[in-house]
Order: sequence, then C-alpha cells, then structure tokens
Amino acid sequence: MNGNWNTSGEIVLSCARHLAGFAKTEAQALGFKVTGADDDSVTLAGSPLDAMRLNLHLRTAHRVLIPLGRFEAKNLTHLYNHASSIPWEDWIDPDGYLTTHGTIRNDTIRDSRVAAMRLKDAIVDRVRDKRGRRPDAGSEDKGASVFLYWHERDLRIFIDTTGAALSRRGYRLLPGKAPMQEALAAAVVMATGWDPSTPFVSPMCGSGTPAIEAAMIAKRRAPGFTRNHFAFMSLAGYHEGGDDSPEAFWKSECDKAVAAETPSDDMPQIIATDISREAIRISRANAKAAKVEQFISFGVCDFEDTALPTPPGAIFMNPEYGERMGGGDDLEGLYARIGRWYGANTGFLRSIFTSSPRLAKATGLEFSSLTPFFNGTLDCRLVAF
Repeated sequence: MNGNWNTSGEIVLSCARHLAGFAKTEAQALGFKVTGADDDSVTLAGSPLDAMRLNLHLRTAHRVLIPLGRFEAKNLTHLYNHASSIPWEDWIDPDGYLTTHGTIRNDTIRDSRVAAMRLKDAIVDRVRDKRGRRPDAGSEDKGASVFLYWHERDLRIFIDTTGAALSRRGYRLLPGKAPMQEALAAAVVMATGWDPSTPFVSPMCGSGTPAIEAAMIAKRRAPGFTRNHFAFMSLAGYHEGGDDSPEAFWKSECDKAVAAETPSDDMPQIIATDISREAIRISRANAKAAKVEQFISFGVCDFEDTALPTPPGAIFMNPEYGERMGGGDDLEGLYARIGRWYGANTGFLRSIFTSSPRLAKATGLEFSSLTPFFNGTLDCRLVAF
C-alpha cells in the first residue's frame, strides 16, 4: 500500500456556516480525536484511510480535506512556486484526471479560476517532471481533486478526498420549491433533539429532504454508501495492493456500515405530508432514490390533518417565511395556526425552521431554544417550543 494512505496527520472537515458543531459531534461519535473547530471547519487527527471513513459516514460536513502545505503568498508566482514544492507525484496518478478548486480572497486575483488554473499548472508540471507523464485536468467532478484556500497572504493547499460535496447525496433528483440542502437538513433534524427510535413527523414536507434525512439517521444508513465516486478513489495507489489496498479497505468499511444498519422491523414511524400533491410526488421520488421510501408514510393533506402517531416523538415544520417564496404579512395567519396545532400536541418535541422572528412570534408559543443556521444566504433559526 502507498505509504501516504496509513500515515496519520491532520484532517480538516469543511462545513457550511454553523454546521461545524454538528460535524464535530459526528466525528467524535466515530472515535476521532478533534483538535480544533470554528464556525465552518473541524480539525482532527487521522490518516487518508480515516478520511475515507469520514466520507462514508458524515452527514453535516461538506468536504474531508488533507492539508499538504501552508504558506505566505502574495501573488500567482508565489502560488505556483509554493505548490511546486509539494510532492504531487506521491498523490496524483500521472495517467489520471485532476480538478482544482477553492475559496479565494486575494486583492491581486480578480477571477478565482485563474488561481485554480495556476495551481493546476504547478501540479501537472511537477508530476510530468517526476513521472514523465502528466494527468489530464478540467472542471468535471471526477478524478482526483485539490482544494485551495487563499485568503489575502494565507495560502493553504489540500488534497480534497471528497470531490463533489458530501451534501450532494445524489437522491434529490427533483428539488421542488425552495429545497433544503441535505447537510443542512440533517443538522436541523439533529438539532430538534429527536430520539431516532421514536416517530418523526414532517408536515409541509416540500421535497422531503428532512424526512429523508431522518429516515437515513433512524436506519443508521451511511450517507456515502450509495455514492458512485469520491475523489480519493482516483488518488495514486487506491487500486493497488490486493487485499491490503485502500480499495479493499473501502469495501470492508461499506460492508460494516450495512451490517450496522437498523433492522427494518425496528424502524420508527416517519411521516411526511403536504397539501400539495406535486410536493408529495417529488418527495416520494427522492425517497425512492435514497432507498428509504419504504420507511416513510406519505400523505396529501393540510398540516392540521396529519395523522399523528402516539408520542413521544418530534414534529418538524419548514413553513414559508416570505423570503424566497413570496408572501409576508399573509403568513402570520399560517404561523398562528401552526401555534394552535402545536399547542394541542404537547407530547411531541415541536419546532419550526424560519428566517423571520416576527413570524415565529406569531405562533403565540414560548420558545424553548433558538438554534442558528444559514439556508443559503438567509439567516435562519430552528425555533423549538
């Protein structure tokens, strides 16, 4: 096995804003030692093999990154020279495919694509010098991936073991109106305080993402299991070594994940309803793609007519809040109805997700907690009652 694969070092989990705390909790539950965390990243100790496990199991992170170097860089020349000092020939297959991307805030760079291209030049030039051949490069989500963080003079370069973001589970074939992204939905479901052995109810389910994520959590289904490609699968040495190869390790981890799933007979009730027949059609299609359709009971009805199971359990609602789907003043009546319905069902954990404090107050209920999230650029809260 290529020595890089089981050499322990630092791993960085990149996350959407406010989700790092959830990713930290997930990593610790998997047995990892967390060495640092801020609002959008988590740092822990591990090897590239550990990075594979993280890609398989994490629900709330976006990427699993392996740091290769941190430098001071003022301009593109500095970027090229620093990147050229990294032993890319140990990581990148000279006959493979490579993509470079990142987050860049540097006064000398007007177009972030220029920096990504210069990084790519440094990598392929180094690999060609050391191996006599150079990988192809482009912007497709295939092959190996290198991530660039360049904020002012702070330059950091990573192997991106993920590729397409972890939040892109691959099941959301039909997005519907104002859909909630998968990693956000998983974090919100966790933040409700729901016990995954009890029922989860999602009225106004929209495209079904929170209900689907709840079903995957209750099933203990590894979210990366059904994904066809991760960037680590294209790193040098992945297919080498027979029974001792990283590829064999990945298969073993996937087999363990399947064996650890909750038996179907032990699954709790998960209910998703919406007044829109089209929304339920979309939700069913997405749940089928996620292979959890059989664990979710769908229904077309007004939220107040949702048939509730016996408590305890959790009810989660993501009603319109007038930011992306229109409305505003006309929504106060809707939130007042939600408040009355919630007030009549006190045996459940009850929460709503909204960007509007005014509308949350229109429920007439006392808040027990407010958890901050960002839904795209919208500053939102999970409001628990």
